[in-house]
Amino acid sequence: MALSFQASAQQNLNMLEHDAKPYYFGITLATNQSFYKLSHSKRFLATDTINVVEPLKTFGFNLGLLANARLSEHFDLRVNPQLVFASKNLYYNETYGETPTTTKNIESILVSFPFQVKFKSDRIGNLRVYTIAGLKYDYDLASNARARRAEELVKVKAGDYGFELGAGFEFYFESFIFSPEFKISNGLGNVHAVDKNLRYSNVIDQLHSRMIVFSIHLEG
Repeated sequence: MALSFQASAQQNLNMLEHDAKPYYFGITLATNQSFYKLSHSKRFLATDTINVVEPLKTFGFNLGLLANARLSEHFDLRVNPQLVFASKNLYYNETYGETPTTTKNIESILVSFPFQVKFKSDRIGNLRVYTIAGLKYDYDLASNARARRAEELVKVKAGDYGFELGAGFEFYFESFIFSPEFKISNGLGNVHAVDKNLRYSNVIDQLHSRMIVFSIHLEG
């Protein structure tokens, strides 16, 4: 009877051959919440025209491809290039002027190249848990660092690099794997293109990108 139960359990497992594949591919759909970690410049402490500069969180979305290579029973190498549509806002409170509060919107279209190591648990029926850690490089196609008429802008650089940490689940269906995933994606570089002639920019010293991402991976 025990042998019969074990055989029945094996029959209920989906995609048994998938675990032995040397590599496989997939697509990624995601939503993100992005913002800046901001540090003020010495000019901010000296000026009396702007008394508050704060980052605000906003939402965007990601579209991507996925390539996964098997390293061992529990470790994979994963590449997940994505096109990221993000928007970050900076809130200003000015001492003088007709509009005492101003929000500067910095829109980004990022080409993101994450390289991650994936640690997988043992398979529990048609479920597996995993964690990821890795590095990324982002290039902003909408960077305004070279804008000429920039009096009211906060300029940001095109390139950035950083690290990613996350965790997710793999649900095995008959013909694909459904993987919801949560991760943090933090930039390490200062993306602020400093311009002392810009009043909304010269009160800022450094801007570091921060992003929280919820992804759905469909893998085959």
